[in-house]
Amino acid sequence: MRRNLDRLANETFDLLIIGGGVTGACVARDAAMRGYKVALVEKGDFANATSAHNSKLIHGGLRYLKNFELGLVRESLRERRVWQRIAPHLVRPLPFLIPLYGGSRKERATLAAGLTLYDLLSYDRTWLDDPAQRLPRHSWLGRDKALAEEPVLEHPDFDGAFKYYDAQMYSPERLALENLLDADAHGAALANYLEASSLLIRGGKIEGATVRDASNAASFDIRAKLTLVAIGPWSDIFLDAALGKKTAHRILRSKGIHLVVPSVSRKAALTVAANGGHFFILPWRKHTILGTTDTAFTGDPDSVHVTEDDISEFLGFINSHLPEARLKRADVIHSYAGLRPLVDEGSGDTYDASRRAELIDHKEDGVEGLYSAIGGKWTTSRDLAEKIVDTMGAKIGSGRSCATKTSRLPGGAIDRIETFHAEQKRAHSDLDGIDHLTRMYGRRLDTMLAEAGNRPGLLQPLGVTGDIGAQVLFAIREEMALTLADVVTRRTGIGQLGKPADGVLASTADIMAAELNWNADRRAREIENVAKSLVVSRP
Repeated sequence: MRRNLDRLANETFDLLIIGGGVTGACVARDAAMRGYKVALVEKGDFANATSAHNSKLIHGGLRYLKNFELGLVRESLRERRVWQRIAPHLVRPLPFLIPLYGGSRKERATLAAGLTLYDLLSYDRTWLDDPAQRLPRHSWLGRDKALAEEPVLEHPDFDGAFKYYDAQMYSPERLALENLLDADAHGAALANYLEASSLLIRGGKIEGATVRDASNAASFDIRAKLTLVAIGPWSDIFLDAALGKKTAHRILRSKGIHLVVPSVSRKAALTVAANGGHFFILPWRKHTILGTTDTAFTGDPDSVHVTEDDISEFLGFINSHLPEARLKRADVIHSYAGLRPLVDEGSGDTYDASRRAELIDHKEDGVEGLYSAIGGKWTTSRDLAEKIVDTMGAKIGSGRSCATKTSRLPGGAIDRIETFHAEQKRAHSDLDGIDHLTRMYGRRLDTMLAEAGNRPGLLQPLGVTGDIGAQVLFAIREEMALTLADVVTRRTGIGQLGKPADGVLASTADIMAAELNWNADRRAREIENVAKSLVVSRP
């Protein structure tokens, strides 16, 4: 996958996608696989914002049943199974426990009814060839059995817990990237660090966009029959500026923070009800993700971050509802914040707001050929993309039928995930991080490892995450990584558990500097930028 700016500047495309998060990535993949000429640009790196800064879940949305959104829940459960099938290395089953306290028969009966309905709506949860990916129905665990599984639930009023299953992403950044890799393989022209600065408008029709290259500030036009804006929390801001007026559809932005701490639970995720909402305790890479908050955000989307107050308040909230966690400020090794772009229905309530998605035809704003996608969630992004390409494809002209539901992603051609893992451990017994690398690359693992060539030093660990130097070269040569942050925080796991040791950053930067001909000043700036971005909080 390469930045081909000549193609972008000199060809006319069927579809230009502005935004390289999961929605844009899935649309690019779907449209390219149908035979359309596709261009995609992203002002930063791919999947660098909302698509990365989430709870890392592929889930049906159990709580949406409360709002009677049965259609959304069914869609989410169906798409959960699709992700398990097409990316088994990156999407796996995850058990959840919902603890109950105080002996409330009504609460237990209500949850039992909801989980029974959840099971019924996920009737196809076992329709997978790989037994390791099939999900059991829910069950009730009495107090002793639940505590044997998760001692952190200990409390005098603890009665027991419901157990159910959803799925987890090992790396949302890489899952989005694999969609882009597949789009590239089917002919799409993609570029990161290429910002759409304005739209090309002629006679009331959008004919593409003017873009600016972050590397040299050069600008050029990309022409396309149709243009899709898929930039999540930035959508209405960009469209208002590009069209010179306030557009009809607005975004409700919800801030969610997550904290990474040492392991709190053993194997299960915990869904803890609290003050009319809930939070998660999520096992992830031998650590725990605490998440998420859900508060309205009205500031500049580029400024969202985790503050010390956020951390203090969230830890206090968790400890008050799960006292055995005994979490302290010193336990927080990493934090991140993201914005959910919700369809603004006027209530201002971000927690109960629907997670549905909309495709907007901006002819109601006086222009033709311009669409935007707002709302939605990670789990249903593939299905949303299918609907978008169906709609926009009807305007472009005939294309092939959608194939993304059954076509495996580049690393996903794996029939039995446990067998595959065992094979890789035998074949690469000398690599300490082989479990991690197998999860990250799937069937692309040997291709990545080949980047080491005759340089055994590139097979040595970079820090404690299981990552190696060969990944750095692979990210540059095959995955369009241009900065140290691209490699450390999105192509690999080096920085996904917080700031790595200074020596690890230096070694990673050395590999990149040699490959990309960075001078000493550029290398130092890259290290400084990453170090600042991975501090636990900002003043």
